[in-house]
Parts: sequence; structure tokens; C-alpha cells
Amino acid sequence: MSLEFMRIHTFYAMLKPFSARMRRKRMNHFFEAMNISTDKKIIDLGGHQKIWNAADLPLQITILNLPGAVNTSEHAQHRFVFVEGDACDVRGFDDNTFDVVFSNSVIEHVGSAHDRAKFAREVRRLGKSYWVQTPSKFFPIEAHNGMPFWWFYPSWIRKRFIDRWRRNLPAWTEMVEGTDIVSYSELRDLFPEAKIFVEKFYGIPKSYVAIHV
Repeated sequence: MSLEFMRIHTFYAMLKPFSARMRRKRMNHFFEAMNISTDKKIIDLGGHQKIWNAADLPLQITILNLPGAVNTSEHAQHRFVFVEGDACDVRGFDDNTFDVVFSNSVIEHVGSAHDRAKFAREVRRLGKSYWVQTPSKFFPIEAHNGMPFWWFYPSWIRKRFIDRWRRNLPAWTEMVEGTDIVSYSELRDLFPEAKIFVEKFYGIPKSYVAIHV
């Protein structure tokens, strides 16, 4: 077992209780801000069932994700519909089909700035309201790879780390390499009618959320 694998394994193990706590706090804010009720039709772009465990109300949720990305056999108290597709080009749903579009830590994975703009257009098209969250680069520990202040390294240093990681952990490295950062100003430009909420942890920006009701 490589030292890098041990570091990543330890990081994710330590992150798990912190993530669960922050996830519940974030979802409580979502339920309150979006006035979620059992009759609301929700689509989760790029999501999974797990995050909805924080909801006590039985909800009707459509989850759209890439083929094979979701385990549809997991038990849940909600009524899920699973759809395979591309969140940057959603097929089969008319404009304003859903009451709420939800996306948690997805937009930073969809690709280039052009792809993020396509994703934002689909969010705004599909729902009457939306909630789109993405991590902040100012949080000291990068949530995907566990590196301190990762987005402040020069690109050539990040490339050296990625090249080294790829030798031992190719699949994980592909995920890290495919992760970008979305700034406060870019999120504001992508969702001009939204309010941008800054989620903080002890005063440090942890993530940004575009909220439109």
C-alpha cells in the first residue's frame, strides 16, 4: 500500500463525520429556503440518494446522472425516479417541468467554462426554482484530494502532483484532474437572477450556493 493511498484513505475517513454534519446543515438550509414540501417535484442533477437521507418528509425526486453512477437498489424513504443522461444537455423534460432543481458539488466537475454555462442553462430551464452549490477555493483543505490550499499552487506544481498520483491511483486522479473551481463571480454570472449564499465554517467560506426561488 502506497503512502499516497494511506494519506487519501485517512483523509476520507477523517472527512466523513465532518461531511455528514455539514451536509445535514446544508440540507436543512435547502429545505427552509426552498420551502420544500411533499408535493414539490425535484430534480437532482448529478446527485445520489444518500444526501436525501436528511429529509424526513417523503419526497418525489428525479435523479439524473451518468450511466452506472447511481446505485438504484439503495433503500430510501423517498420516491425516486432514476434517469441516465448529461446534465449539460438534458433530454426528455420540457421547460419548468420541476418545481426545484437541486445540484450539490457537481458544476465543478462538468468540464470547461463552456460546459458550465450549458449546465447553468439547463438548471434555469428545467425548474421554476433552483439551488446550485459548489466548493469555495478559500477553504483551507480541498475537499476532493485533501491538499491544503490546492487552488493557490502554481499550475505546474499541481501538474507534478497529478502526474505522481496517476501512477498509483489512476481512477482517483482522473476525478481530481476533472475537477475545476467555480468562483463567486462566475457563479453570479452563470445565475444572474439568483442570490449567492456563502456557506461558512468558523468564518471561512466553505462553499457558494446560487439560490433562486
